[in-house]
Amino acid sequence: MTSDSDWSAINNRAKKLIFDRAQATIALRLFGFFKIPMMLYVRPSVTEISDERVVVRIPLRRRTRNHIGSMYFGALGVGADCSVGALAMHLTKHQPEKISMIFKNFSAEFLKRAEGDVDFCCIQGNEIAKLIAVVAASDERNEIMVDVIATVPDQGNEPVATFKMTLSMKKQA
Repeated sequence: MTSDSDWSAINNRAKKLIFDRAQATIALRLFGFFKIPMMLYVRPSVTEISDERVVVRIPLRRRTRNHIGSMYFGALGVGADCSVGALAMHLTKHQPEKISMIFKNFSAEFLKRAEGDVDFCCIQGNEIAKLIAVVAASDERNEIMVDVIATVPDQGNEPVATFKMTLSMKKQA
């Protein structure tokens, strides 16, 4: 039997997970509104976030659909960008130094048509955190190659696209 303290701990953990996802989604959309309107246009949502991984979902809607009914490759690119960006923003939010980030290069492999809402998963939080520590301790620009896998949950767990991006970071003066 589960005690009241166990239920309380479970309830607190669930509230934290929901709050973290909502906070990350709001931060991502506000960043899009003020800095990158294209990002806001596709309505990304953070469905999972931790220090190790993030999952960002882009819904398949009129705005993100191509002429054959699958997700447009531009919307897929925005999803990959948002997943790495959301994870990096999450990891830098408690950093005392301001750190700027940009993507140096981008490559994609489209494997199947994405005929539903697409989840973009990046699981390199530990590597990004190490990069942030190096950047915070130096005045040099540093970078890391990051992988993103896109899946459509309604189509199974098989990837519909994979992305490789070079995340470049530097401490702001």
